[in-house]
Amino acid sequence: MTHSRTVELEGHIIDSGAMQRCFGAVMDLGGSFDVEQFDVGKHETEESYCRLTVSADDAETLRAILHELHQNGAVLESPSDVELVAAPEDKVVPPNFYSTTNHPTEVLYDGEWIDVERIEMDCALVVEPEPAADAGEGSRAEASADAGSAAAPRAYTKTLNAVTEGDLIATDQSGIRVNPPERPRSGGGAFGFMQGGVSAERPSESTIRQVAEELRAVKEDGGNVMVVAGPAVIHSGAGDALADLVAAGYVDALSAGNGFATHDLERSIYGTSLGMNVETLEHPRKGHKHHIWTISEIIRAGGIEAAVEEGIVTEGVMYQCVERDVDTVLAGSIRDDGPLPDTITDAVEAQNAIREQAHDADIVIMLATLLHSVAVGNCLPSTTKTVCVDINPATVTQLLDRGSAQAVGMVTDIGTFVPTLAEFVLEGDDEGRGVRGE
Repeated sequence: MTHSRTVELEGHIIDSGAMQRCFGAVMDLGGSFDVEQFDVGKHETEESYCRLTVSADDAETLRAILHELHQNGAVLESPSDVELVAAPEDKVVPPNFYSTTNHPTEVLYDGEWIDVERIEMDCALVVEPEPAADAGEGSRAEASADAGSAAAPRAYTKTLNAVTEGDLIATDQSGIRVNPPERPRSGGGAFGFMQGGVSAERPSESTIRQVAEELRAVKEDGGNVMVVAGPAVIHSGAGDALADLVAAGYVDALSAGNGFATHDLERSIYGTSLGMNVETLEHPRKGHKHHIWTISEIIRAGGIEAAVEEGIVTEGVMYQCVERDVDTVLAGSIRDDGPLPDTITDAVEAQNAIREQAHDADIVIMLATLLHSVAVGNCLPSTTKTVCVDINPATVTQLLDRGSAQAVGMVTDIGTFVPTLAEFVLEGDDEGRGVRGE
């Protein structure tokens, strides 16, 4: 007995590769398809449409095929409303709950398609028929409507540990539409569609300049720039350049770890990073103790902001973050020394803090840190511009493979990239004061 369903694809499905990926998925999983209608867009603004019947020898194979097609934007013909099941307990989701992608998503509820707020991969999808006045802790977003339209239903994502008893959770794929980003018709510059070009050559000044131009454009439009930084930024001597970008107003959020902040603060207090002078490469006597002494001084002061106010810390990235009131999240790990009093040691609390930063970001610059970059990447919608720079090709490849539609990857020395980027970003500023004119 043959099992079959009819699905529809619509949009720029040819040049974005969606149709090809769907055809390939059907054949790779042992199914077959019959194209019933295919209308090709005949100019750059006209969308294409394809309706096809997908068949398989058994229901399980058909479900697997439909799942893959769904991930690529296919929708069942004449879809029904999203299927909702109440969560039986806190942190417990129904069987066969729908696990989200990082692509823009809609749900069909009461005959209307609703945008899913603050989309993120690997979450549960919650629908509120009539949003409460307070969405409650763990909600992915505040309702964007004003009080006059507060009765409108809304959909948003929740991590599993944020699910509360009674939440209406979407199950299966019925009534859910994924919209993978399509190829920009304008070309997209450095952030072209899924370029993901990874090269181990020296940094391309033209690419860095394009990234710099994008940073300036984001800030001029009132957008949000997030930087994810590892300790190598300081140890390589690139900390001064990053501090310059912060001082000039080009960084709105910083996500890092205890090590990054400690290296940066150590350099301000002792002139070293992990006991080494990054300019002369000399190792002063007892320099290996500088990082732990630094942590002690910050603890004694009561935190980084207090240390800046007391004049203990007078320069560096963390200093400029305090001066510029930059949103900073330091996420701890099992290997941290100290840690600094500003470091968030609860993993869930740190995830939630990073998540809030990531969803506000219009562009994210990831600098020489695999673990923190992956943590942030997991929270990002696929539409967020992403730049990943690391000396290790595996780091860059892993981040670019997470499904971002607009990504730039460079395999290069972070000590070269950041100063070059800062030079290109700041070269057009009036008197070097940054886009905010302060």
